[in-house]
Amino acid sequence: MSKQTSPQMNAQDHAFMARAIQLAQKGQYTTHPNPRVGCVIVKDGEIIGEGYHQYAGQGHAEVNAIAAATSSLVGATAYVTLEPCSHTGKTPPCATALIKEKFSRVVIAMQDPNPQVAGLGIQLLRDAGIDVEVGVLEAQSRALNPGFIKRMETGLPWVRVKLAMSLDGKTAMASGESQWITGAEARKDVQFLRAKADAILTGSGTAIDDDPSLNVRLTADELGINGPVNQPLRVVLDSHLALSSEAKMLALEGDTLIYCSADTKRKHSDKIQQIESAGAKVAFVETDSKSQGLDLNAILTDLAQQQINEIHVEAGATLCGALLQQGYVDEIVLYMAPKIMGDDARGLLAIPGLDKMKDTIDLTIHDIRSIGSDWRFTITPIRK
Repeated sequence: MSKQTSPQMNAQDHAFMARAIQLAQKGQYTTHPNPRVGCVIVKDGEIIGEGYHQYAGQGHAEVNAIAAATSSLVGATAYVTLEPCSHTGKTPPCATALIKEKFSRVVIAMQDPNPQVAGLGIQLLRDAGIDVEVGVLEAQSRALNPGFIKRMETGLPWVRVKLAMSLDGKTAMASGESQWITGAEARKDVQFLRAKADAILTGSGTAIDDDPSLNVRLTADELGINGPVNQPLRVVLDSHLALSSEAKMLALEGDTLIYCSADTKRKHSDKIQQIESAGAKVAFVETDSKSQGLDLNAILTDLAQQQINEIHVEAGATLCGALLQQGYVDEIVLYMAPKIMGDDARGLLAIPGLDKMKDTIDLTIHDIRSIGSDWRFTITPIRK
């Protein structure tokens, strides 16, 4: 494997790579399970071709940029947000395509964390005599694909938890009534978060009490895409398979996966058949010995093995609290509404055992902005 070198970065390289990153972002709602990648081809200081990866199984960014080129590619420079692939999958290797077209230089934002690539594409290009530089706007490139990178590096998906609360930190009235805490603009904003995800995860309590759709209700025009709108996998954690076979989500476009306990498999074969006949798939995991809930690590590992990169969580206080307390949450998006719901209303997170200040879960707030009449906080937990 080739060792990365520190490139002699210049303003031109930054500008062209920034454009490649901008192109890659166009695939943020469509590339599952592949990473979002953009490519810009430059010759004599001018852009002669651009492309980005749109859908899995279709052309990669480099191939699309080559196809769009307006002049000869001999001696050109390619700016790519992710290392060109060196293996044959659903499409031929991009590194080979760059070699074939006689590029003289390839500037790469970051090495591919996929073990099937992981520097092999870089080495292939260098072995062909192409000047390769790695690391231009690497942090910005990594931000394009947090789920793909985490899955490749750790075997787990990237997890975002969406929360909505009143100004006094409540999520529902004592009766369970919660529609709607936030305004229409915030609820639409959540649709864009759903559209980025490969899976939307909830617990049985939310699934039964709210009977949610857990789907993307935006149009292709609203998402700015040219093809079909992908529906994320709906995932329900339901230990005892209490979800009704008439749940709204089961009749909607897209797939639903329900995780329940191994005991349920032995005790409720008729209900399993009923749920699966309604359109869901049922999977079984062991119960966590400490929490007595379903084993979250086993579930997340299984989802990663199904090529789930990013999970968007819309669930109750117990499941969201467990994910956060056990260290599985990578990002929290919190919407705060200008409402007071009072002492008897339900709290945001159920996290037992936080008795002293040293036990608190520390967070970093990266962004605060108004969404309609509400405020949206983008937050990451601080790993200790």
